[in-house]
Amino acid sequence: MTLAPEPAAIAECAVVDVQTFHDQIRAANKPVVMRGLVSEWPSVAAGRDGDRAMIDYLKKCGTAKPVAAIAAPPSEKGRFFYTPDLAAFNFIKAQGHLAQFLDDLMIANELAETPAMAVQSEALPTLSPVFAAQNRLDLLPDVEARIWIGNRVRVGTHFDLTENVACVVAGRRRFTLFPPEQVANLYLGPLERTPAGTPTSLVDLQAPDLEKYPRFPLAWAEAQTATLEPGDALYIPYGWWHAVDSLEPLNILVNYWWNNPHEGLAAPYDALLHMIAAFRNLQPHQRAVWRSLGEYYAFSDNHPGDHLPESAKGMLGPYSPQLMGQMMSYLKASMR
Repeated sequence: MTLAPEPAAIAECAVVDVQTFHDQIRAANKPVVMRGLVSEWPSVAAGRDGDRAMIDYLKKCGTAKPVAAIAAPPSEKGRFFYTPDLAAFNFIKAQGHLAQFLDDLMIANELAETPAMAVQSEALPTLSPVFAAQNRLDLLPDVEARIWIGNRVRVGTHFDLTENVACVVAGRRRFTLFPPEQVANLYLGPLERTPAGTPTSLVDLQAPDLEKYPRFPLAWAEAQTATLEPGDALYIPYGWWHAVDSLEPLNILVNYWWNNPHEGLAAPYDALLHMIAAFRNLQPHQRAVWRSLGEYYAFSDNHPGDHLPESAKGMLGPYSPQLMGQMMSYLKASMR
């Protein structure tokens, strides 16, 4: 099996207002590139004058707290990933001031062999209230912004448990997306050790090993891709797999994670791990029993408690914070 040519382009929308975004783009549950969505941001304007102007703008905005940074040696070619035995990660972590990180980044970018360096997912209102106030997304005015800063780094294919709008401030970023149902063809890494909380594909998109990962071409055939310029934004629906390549010596992205459907509910990733521990090693006919029960009670659109009186529905009753609290108490007690 061989790889198809370049993936299809992600659909684009040039003019996006609040109603179009919520009623059309989000409702379709498909990724969409929104060209020029944040092109009027002061940070984007600063970046047009070059990397040094961009860094001066960041420093002028100021920071209110230390940042966490990660770095990988030049031998990793920008890819934040695992060590070959998958027992650890190939990057180190450190903490310090953003201004110092920015200076170190500029120095590193002048080296013949450049290490990969990044500050990832820092909450902007806490890190830099001035930057957050000057660069706001009208589509999501009440959602906390997060900032990502680095050089030519590569983030492996993973998914988020929220919806996501990613806005490119400086540099260029190439996004490669896969539909959620391609999970079996992406060859995920360890579930207990993940770079950012959810599983990451082991396939290197720049050099996929098809002998080791023979089903990957099936995922590649369903992939979509886009390269975003400063001022562009991308809507990533809940659960879509995405890999991100930063293409310039300085790349800055601001993103918005929101509409977490799991708030107030049991943690879904913990539930997945519990399911694996409970069912994975059963005999096939035994797993089939639990598959039927899981489909009926958890994944189907029916209402399995309709035949019960309200007083007896228990956790099959209509959702409420009180009911969820009772469910969590029951689960905690059952696991002692």
